[in-house]
Amino acid sequence: MEFFGFLVLCLCYMLVFIRVEVAALRNHAALSEVSQPYRTAFHFQPSKNWMNDPNGPMYYKGVYHIFYQYNPYGALWGNISWGHAISYDLINWVNLDIALIPNEPYDINGCFSGSATIFPNGEPAILYTGADTNKHQVQNLAFPKNVSDPLLTEWVKSSLNPILSPPEGIDAMSYRDPSTAWMGQDGQWRVVIGSELDHHGLAILYKSKDFRHWIRTSSPLHSSNKTIMWECPDFYPVSTNGKNGLDTSAIQKNIKHVLKVSFKTHDYYILGKYDPKSDKYDVDIDFMDSRGSLQYDYGRFYASKSFYDGHKKRRVLWSWINEGDSESDDNKKGWSGLQSIPRSIWLSENGDQLVQWPVKELKKLRKRKVHYKNKELKGGSLFQISGITASQADVEITFSLSNLNEAEVLTSDVIDPQILCTQKNASVSGSQGPFGLLVLASKDLTEHTAVFFRVFRSANSFRVLMCSDQKRSSLRQEVNKTIYGAFLVLDPRHEKISLRTLIDHSIVESFGGDGLACITARVYPKLAIEEQAQLYVFNNGSQSLIISSLSAWSMKKAQIVSIGKRRKHIK
Repeated sequence: MEFFGFLVLCLCYMLVFIRVEVAALRNHAALSEVSQPYRTAFHFQPSKNWMNDPNGPMYYKGVYHIFYQYNPYGALWGNISWGHAISYDLINWVNLDIALIPNEPYDINGCFSGSATIFPNGEPAILYTGADTNKHQVQNLAFPKNVSDPLLTEWVKSSLNPILSPPEGIDAMSYRDPSTAWMGQDGQWRVVIGSELDHHGLAILYKSKDFRHWIRTSSPLHSSNKTIMWECPDFYPVSTNGKNGLDTSAIQKNIKHVLKVSFKTHDYYILGKYDPKSDKYDVDIDFMDSRGSLQYDYGRFYASKSFYDGHKKRRVLWSWINEGDSESDDNKKGWSGLQSIPRSIWLSENGDQLVQWPVKELKKLRKRKVHYKNKELKGGSLFQISGITASQADVEITFSLSNLNEAEVLTSDVIDPQILCTQKNASVSGSQGPFGLLVLASKDLTEHTAVFFRVFRSANSFRVLMCSDQKRSSLRQEVNKTIYGAFLVLDPRHEKISLRTLIDHSIVESFGGDGLACITARVYPKLAIEEQAQLYVFNNGSQSLIISSLSAWSMKKAQIVSIGKRRKHIK
């Protein structure tokens, strides 16, 4: 019976793709009316209109689901609904009908962000924030109309909604984004909601026996007087032994818990020990500690959401990547926003930070590989990586350094890496660096985005700086060209420095040190588009280095198509 069910599911999937071919042609015709050099090829985004936060990701009956904040009627924020897409591999996607529309008094002004929770019997539920008739934020519940449907095409809102309203002392406009729930040893569910108290970040904790009636605990899960309002909280366990993910309700030895919150345009996280009996969360290093704060990504990466993929025994992370051009540009394009490549996420070997890496399914899109090994790159030189499509590529490169004692001296241990990358940008020559990649580069290099490293000496150790420099990314003056930076926790005396960069027309996702630091950028070149884009390795430092290994691939276009009748927005 299981095999027969699998065949039926495969047949349904084939029929879906037959239907979507027509829809895809229609979408292509609509988009082709306007030049689309910034439209991505293998990052998920709907065919048109506004998209922001990922919501409620899950794996259900053999199908991956992603929901997202969506405006069905335009390329700017508004009319916020829950878009819905499915996949069998996290790379190729089918956009289905809208899952949640704002049509009830408790969500008439928007179905805002939330999460999905899988019950012990395998059935899912959605908790989401609604903006009611007064634009107050309340929490709501929805269930699948048909739990036997692996595509979960229809959702029914609970008659009990709203199930939670802002408690006394909490601003009704700052009470949102329920997390995935987890079950404690007492059999009760827990969930946290992002908020603030006296302008300081707060994760309000609730408990429930039936997932419908919730009681606020006497203390929050965590709070901070060093931050502002917390959005999109995520709370989950990670194993201290290996890369396998854990279910959100896992209670066992050898785990830590991650609390991620979104504020100041970035996703920050902390690690600590959670006591499931007392609901106390003791953190290792708190948010905005004087020695720096941990971030998922040090570039454009916000409102992320993770889920436990029980099929592959991993935790998968998504994030909204917003635009760096103007609203008028978005209206001309007909769309705004996309999702990061899904990332596997786990605890580093030393247990003091997380590691991220693109899901392995992405490799299915690789084609036309070029490879170099043990190639010397002298100071002040560069060479072109030819033979691949430079505007749509996956590049992995590893550098080996010598003469480290010649590295520049870093005079202070507490330095903002973004400021340092701005001061020591790609055009500023040093000893050990800058070296790395020039991506989305024009032939004359008047346009390029530099993703690079620079090594410093600090007391008796070394520090590796990773930067993403958009200063010369575009001849267009009106687009954002922020320079981003992060430090890599590795010792270049004993470890090689690696970089993996995903290039997809207007997005550059970079993973340094095998995922110890990640930087995502949006770029909008005028010259370096489509087949005019070039790709280079460069070394602007005075010392030579060795490219131990370089592999680069052109990337095929993912299938991202839309079906389903967009339901009328009911006011």
